Amino acid sequence: MSKTAMPYRRLGAAGIKVSALSLGGWTTFGASIDDVDVAARILRTAFEKGVNFFDIADVYAKGESEKQMGAVLRQLPRHELVISSKVYWPMSEDPNDQGLSRKHIIESVEKSLRRIGTDYLDVYFCHRFDENVRVEETARAMDDLIHHGKILYWGTSEWTGAQLRDVHAIADKRNLYAPVVEQPQYSLLARHKVEGDLLAQTRSLGMGLVVWSPLASGVLTGKYDDGVPAGSRLSRIDWLRESFLTEEKLAAVKKFGALAKDAGISRTQLALAWTLARPGVSSVIMGATSVPQLEENLGALDVKVSPELLQKLDALFA
Repeated sequence: MSKTAMPYRRLGAAGIKVSALSLGGWTTFGASIDDVDVAARILRTAFEKGVNFFDIADVYAKGESEKQMGAVLRQLPRHELVISSKVYWPMSEDPNDQGLSRKHIIESVEKSLRRIGTDYLDVYFCHRFDENVRVEETARAMDDLIHHGKILYWGTSEWTGAQLRDVHAIADKRNLYAPVVEQPQYSLLARHKVEGDLLAQTRSLGMGLVVWSPLASGVLTGKYDDGVPAGSRLSRIDWLRESFLTEEKLAAVKKFGALAKDAGISRTQLALAWTLARPGVSSVIMGATSVPQLEENLGALDVKVSPELLQKLDALFA
């Protein structure tokens, strides 16, 4: 697949465009990928195939994801990249080294910029909503970062529709830059929040969606059909295992596998193609620990899902 074959989509009403498939660093770069040469091959292949959006967070491997991805990204043309990072989760035991206070935001962005090796972030995400900080304090800090050229846009991750409405109302009232993108979990196995709450709000507010875990941490690929492999993501992350590995969901996933087989499509590519086709989605964030896995994911761009199959999937994962 050439760069020209990669679709690029706007982040809602914002002018910036991101690749329909993007590459994220959660649990992979700086963590399960500890070979710098493997990391470099994955990132360079993604870029050569048209991926321009690379999503990181300070908390991913406690800064190591930013360092490992940044070491490769800073060798590529900066103007061709859309780099994001995030702030919220604790980075140390210090009481101010967490959350969305002005202090933590301003200090955290400087640390992320140094680890990645860039002068600015294209998008800076509030990694969760902070109940302990006034929304106006957070919005003003993000607005200041934009005015100072540290970030170009800001976004949210796993906020509710009501929280998005509130922050936009404050931004409008105070003449502040508002968030342009929300990053929620979204897959065939995790639909309720996006479709039941977020989509209506992001559409009305002019926000894009960049979604994570489109393969439900590998569950939709069939990786967990016969149990939890040692060393796998769900063997390490309890809340994901409890969320996805229920009897009902595993039964649906096996039926999903049969539908994919009948259609002559791999499970991975069908799950990604479904997510890519959902309304309001600007980019689907992939994870990859090898070049073949990355190329398998990118193949979803060539998959055409029939209306009949879409109906069956909607019924199976209602």
